[in-house]
Amino acid sequence: MSKDTSHKTIRTVVITGSTRGIGKEMARGFAQRGWQVAGCSRSREDVKQISAELGPEHFFDVVDVSDDRSVEAFATKSLEACGSPDLLVNNAAIMNDPAPLWEITADEFDRLTAVNINGIANVIRHFAGPMIRREGGVIVNLSSGWGRSTSADVAPYCATKWAVEGLTAALAQELPDGMAAVSLNPGVIDTDMLRQCWGDGAAGCVKPSRWAHTAVPFLENLSAKDNGRQLSAP
Repeated sequence: MSKDTSHKTIRTVVITGSTRGIGKEMARGFAQRGWQVAGCSRSREDVKQISAELGPEHFFDVVDVSDDRSVEAFATKSLEACGSPDLLVNNAAIMNDPAPLWEITADEFDRLTAVNINGIANVIRHFAGPMIRREGGVIVNLSSGWGRSTSADVAPYCATKWAVEGLTAALAQELPDGMAAVSLNPGVIDTDMLRQCWGDGAAGCVKPSRWAHTAVPFLENLSAKDNGRQLSAP
């Protein structure tokens, strides 16, 4: 049974993919600003490290977002520990090894869609209900510049991020008043995913910690008035 959050004063954020790159820096940033953070990752060791760093008032667990049962178990434990989130950030995603579409194996393509599209749907499936019952909350689905434009050799990733844009726009039409769903292009950031595409060329891009310094305050100020917007991080 989830915690009664109708009178809570501490705001809660759920972040998927919260132990690396911008996910980790968002978790740190929200915690520093007094939010309670619930997060997940596929890596048990990474979960252990972020849990030790941020402390027991936050909640982290090992989750594969592409597995609905894994997400359901995480949601049950997160809701019990932290209550219904004020902010839900679907950040977890993977990138294909750059190659023409016809050279991408079926297994690699399926893995991208399972994580980048199904993963978001799975998380929303298990958190939206409690947020709706509480009559508030913002859902942020991480898109990409490649969700609004395209490049060669990353067709599977582009396909998933364009799907995120459509999924989010439709979700925004379904949510009740008082809630919001937005897609967010985080920009070009020096992460492991970008290095998978650009190699050392990613080194000149903004670092995740610097990105989070401005992105976290931007995210915490989102509200119902932003419902349906296609946003870009500052």
